[in-house]
Amino acid sequence: MPGAVPPGTPTAGTPAPAGPRNRWVVLVVLCVSLLVVAIDATVLHVAVPAVSEDLRPGAAELLWIVDAYPLVCASLLVLFGTLGDRAGRRRVLLIGYGCFALASAVAAYAPGPAVLIGARAALGAAGAMIMPATLSLLRHVFPDRRERAVAIGVWSAVAAVGAAIGPLAGGLLLEHFWWGSVFLANLPLMAVCLPAGRLLLPESRGDGSGPWDVGGAVLAAAGLFGVILAVKRVGGGHLMTPGTVLAAGGGVLLLWLFARRQCRLAEPLIDLTACLRPAFGTALACIVLTVLALVGLALVAAQYLQLVLDLSPLETGLRLLPLSAAAVAAGLAGARVLARLGPRRMVTAGFVLTAAAVLALTGLHGHDRPVLMAAGFVALGFGLETVLFASYESMLSDVPEGRAGGAAAMGETAYQFGAGLGTAVLGSVMNALYAPGVHRFTGVPPEDRAAAGHSLGEAYTVAERVGGGAGEALRRTARDAYVHAMTVTLLVSAALLVLGAVAARRLPRGPVRGGEGGAGHEVAGTRVPPGGSAGA
Repeated sequence: MPGAVPPGTPTAGTPAPAGPRNRWVVLVVLCVSLLVVAIDATVLHVAVPAVSEDLRPGAAELLWIVDAYPLVCASLLVLFGTLGDRAGRRRVLLIGYGCFALASAVAAYAPGPAVLIGARAALGAAGAMIMPATLSLLRHVFPDRRERAVAIGVWSAVAAVGAAIGPLAGGLLLEHFWWGSVFLANLPLMAVCLPAGRLLLPESRGDGSGPWDVGGAVLAAAGLFGVILAVKRVGGGHLMTPGTVLAAGGGVLLLWLFARRQCRLAEPLIDLTACLRPAFGTALACIVLTVLALVGLALVAAQYLQLVLDLSPLETGLRLLPLSAAAVAAGLAGARVLARLGPRRMVTAGFVLTAAAVLALTGLHGHDRPVLMAAGFVALGFGLETVLFASYESMLSDVPEGRAGGAAAMGETAYQFGAGLGTAVLGSVMNALYAPGVHRFTGVPPEDRAAAGHSLGEAYTVAERVGGGAGEALRRTARDAYVHAMTVTLLVSAALLVLGAVAARRLPRGPVRGGEGGAGHEVAGTRVPPGGSAGA
């Protein structure tokens, strides 16, 4: 097309594409920024009591303080991912850095709940600018698939570690500072990333064909907002309330209109037909199932460690470190494992290993068994990261470089959707099994039984208020009910992971030879890029 900008062409005032020496420095810059965004998604969880005591938010306000970030972030990933393909991924990323720093400063010194909710929403929007841009820039900076596999392994390990250490980082900060420090800690890192990104990151964009579909981007954002809000409401126990039904119905309708619009456009925002290809569509499904299990298990594990074993937030974070360390190891080893096994066997093995780890953890039975727990967490971290690495690599290499931003946005949306679904599905299983076990206890008044049935934390509060033998009996009953519910939830998680292993059989069998994906094929079990050969 005359006047079109070729993919990856640098514009005036921007660095040239990264050469062999500095592309690994680019990876460091992208991973540091990703680490900040990943930590911020979970760091507030341990600060909620301090925020509640200081700002005195209502129940609805507190829910929005926690949920505004992931909800807005997930809703805008497609919008900003595709905008980066058109306007420049480096440009969107740098704007995201600036917005993230500004919103962090506002959140740290928020005088009231409304300001904090707005700042958290702004952080979510900035995160949506940063997350897909980091992954799509990797696609540009590492054109060779073997090197790109290593880079994606590091990237995915950083993402997993960031989410895992968020509560640990928050606990450390809260032991010495006020709750605003969990946001203020972002500023020094953004102060490094912004100038480093401006100097080191190359600009890249798609082929420039066709205008950016603003209407489609807005439809996608609004539809995703509605669907993910409905999923979160289900996770909060509001299954068939009018608000949940309205959010789900409106979101599905808007996403249907978005899909219909994209199918009619000559230059759509997102190539939805990619979801029909095994390497792309199956990878997205595997990401959803993996994160669904990961988030649900992390929630269960954190509550088990703190409420059943009575560990502090810091001790809980330390107990979860083996999971993070194993995830890092799996990410770093991912490129070699992928070259040896190929996507299909690697993802299948990861799901099987994770399911075995989950089944092993059912042997805790309410006791502190550190060896079993550490071994289970190591297998869990290695298996989950193996699946995430191979899924992201397969998905990103299946699209042309010019569509990398949209593909990255779809992968991150799948991640966020899986996180919300994990809380909703596994949280609902936990609640459905826990509450009846507590309600059968007859040693306290009905209103106390009802309150104790909401959560194990509330049961402990009621037991302390009741005191005496009845209070201690309620505490034991609630603890036993929670352990039973956790065991069944782990079994459900294992079943979902086995389902993922079955779904992974649709992925390509062999490792890709060569450096480009997007329209490759398999020869004798090996997928070959356009223009490549089986022996390349």
